[in-house]
This record gives sequence, structure tokens and C-alpha cells, in this order.
Amino acid sequence: MAKRKNNASQTNAAEVRKQNAASASGQSQYGTEFASETDAQEVRQQNQQAESRKQKNS
Repeated sequence: MAKRKNNASQTNAAEVRKQNAASASGQSQYGTEFASETDAQEVRQQNQQAESRKQKNS
């Protein structure tokens, strides 16, 4: 992986602060928090099933 140069001149600090403030208050461009739409138990179950399939196939 190549190192990326930190080029601060391409970052608009005011815009970043605005986005961070909007994100913290839940007013991001996406509207809702994705985590609220996620069923954690279902995800765990799907992960477990995928892991068992991986074990069978190896």
C-alpha cells in the first residue's frame, strides 16, 4: 500500500466542521442513522451461517 501524502491545502476546514456538526446532530445528508435500521441479532445469525459455510468449504 502506497503512503498517502497529507495535503492539508485541499481540505476545507470550515466545511469539515460543518459536516461534523451536522453529523453529530443527526442532520447528515443521509437523513437517518443506518444503525437504527440494523437488526443486530439477524446480522449475528447471518455471520454465523456464513462462517459455518466457510468452514465447510475449506
